[in-house]
Amino acid sequence: MLTSIKHSMISTGQLIFAVCFVIVFVTVIIIGYRRDNKLHKKQYKNSFWVLLGFLAFVAILLLLKFFLKE
Repeated sequence: MLTSIKHSMISTGQLIFAVCFVIVFVTVIIIGYRRDNKLHKKQYKNSFWVLLGFLAFVAILLLLKFFLKE
């Protein structure tokens, strides 16, 4: 694997940096999500009704388009 990396435009140092960056980035995102999860459950309680209303609105628009097209 290292022989193919040497011939590419990416150096070994850049590859190590990219792997470390991805690991740290994903870890920070997971920690942030876990911290905010309690707050989101409290603040956005029953927000699924908004989603259901939006989906119903889109369904009504599609039905109107289908029936009024003919």
